[in-house]
Amino acid sequence: MVVAANPLASAAGLEILRAGGSATDAAIAVQMVLNLVEPQSSGLGGGAFLVHYERASGAITSFDGRETAPAAARPDRFLGPDGAPMAFDAAVRSGLSPGVPGVLAMLELAHARFGRLPWRMLFAPAIRLAEDGFAVSPRLNRLLHEEGAQSFDREARAYFFDAGDWPRPVGYRLRNPALAATLRLIAERGARAFYQGEEIAGPIIDRLAAAHPPSDMTRADLAAYQALERPAFCTGYRGHRVCGMGPPSSGGPTIAQVLALIEPFDLGKAPLDPQGVAILAEAEKLAYADRDRYMADPAFVPLPEGLMDAAYIAARRSLIDPARPMSRAEPGMPPMKQGRLFGIDRTIEASGTSQISIVDADGNALAMTTTIESAFGAHIMVAGFLLNNELTDFSFVPADGDGRPVANRVEGGKRPRSSMAPTIVLGPEGELRMVAGSPGGSRIILYVLKAIVCVIDWHCDAGEAAALVNFGSRNGPFEVETGEAGDLLAVAAQARGAAIRRVEMTSGLNIVLRDGGGLLGGTDPRREGMAAGF
Repeated sequence: MVVAANPLASAAGLEILRAGGSATDAAIAVQMVLNLVEPQSSGLGGGAFLVHYERASGAITSFDGRETAPAAARPDRFLGPDGAPMAFDAAVRSGLSPGVPGVLAMLELAHARFGRLPWRMLFAPAIRLAEDGFAVSPRLNRLLHEEGAQSFDREARAYFFDAGDWPRPVGYRLRNPALAATLRLIAERGARAFYQGEEIAGPIIDRLAAAHPPSDMTRADLAAYQALERPAFCTGYRGHRVCGMGPPSSGGPTIAQVLALIEPFDLGKAPLDPQGVAILAEAEKLAYADRDRYMADPAFVPLPEGLMDAAYIAARRSLIDPARPMSRAEPGMPPMKQGRLFGIDRTIEASGTSQISIVDADGNALAMTTTIESAFGAHIMVAGFLLNNELTDFSFVPADGDGRPVANRVEGGKRPRSSMAPTIVLGPEGELRMVAGSPGGSRIILYVLKAIVCVIDWHCDAGEAAALVNFGSRNGPFEVETGEAGDLLAVAAQARGAAIRRVEMTSGLNIVLRDGGGLLGGTDPRREGMAAGF
């Protein structure tokens, strides 16, 4: 089964699985098609995290394809001459925001471990679609309307808009011969064609040098990029094993901490049990407080060893009272053998991301969250794909008011902190139970937690978990999705004294559940995804 954010992408993954491909093979085909049909969310110019389950061994492995800051990057990167942070949108649409892309190097690394079909074969569906064209979807058309032609550089503007600066209409057959040529090079030469070849690497650097303000990324930065294999970040929850991505993603550790905090509580048996929702929101406040203080690229900021210490979790849990919601939680002091107290973080995360969830015929599974950060990234197109604005995931302010450095400040070669949370859940006997993840910026953690609790505690199926109203707290107000179901949650939260924020919460959960001997796929109705299996 393949669950992805666009039917054409899901179909490409299914084509590869039918040909005998592994979950990793299918993910490569899906990503290349998403680059074409969902360019606002992910692609060659971005990064990704991947969590892989191998059925034969039971091993769970994770791969880090997060973008890196150029070697020349400094902590004051997004500060103006007066020392004040740049406006966020101005930073996004500049040469300062793109990091060195990592998704392709990560996919090549994963393919070397878990691929079965030839590398070049996996690019055929996307090349075919890029040449023949695809129908512009309602979501792509709407987002182009919202962004406006003036937001894009010349190449992207000519591709997405007509001569009168109107977005390509719904159903318009959009062809991308430049991307087809790029994919052919990569299919034949591998990732080195992207990171070292004159046809792709050269234009990336030239285009960024011409941006305003210009980038300091170099050919050496591209050539030096390395994807990393890392241990998955796993925790137990009600007899299950929940595994996700560790730093530089905060997704795995924050989800693990919330689950540890709530495990002794009864969250109810029915979806959206008011007491269960209140307990979950309070635990999220505590975990987000620690996330913001302590989590960043582990090569620069080691994760506190005691973050999941039982005594520390118990002390934090004692702060949870669903009848008396906290307005804001302070970070704790987990046991640390090494480390320092970092400053108050002011990172802003945008939400242009996509989720790929796959189980292959041998029972291997893969959860991959992939992004170019904001919708359409930096709005800069090179060789048929958009470049990310991932460096705006760093804190613009490098130190807090007390002069303490922020863990997630900009530094050369550093990977910005992420909230992406590709997640694999194993059942009590070690069997695959769930593959999940979502786009949504810093709310990704809330969405994935909602899905886990919905499946394990409230006995939801894949579709119910993806569609359930979104809610939670990022250590501030209780955020609840607009709509009738959200109204009921808001009333209950207000009755217990919580501050409320009603907001559009456009998750994009893509879920596969194993149910006995079969697979159930669920895709988020808020987007355009499709589950496809055989």
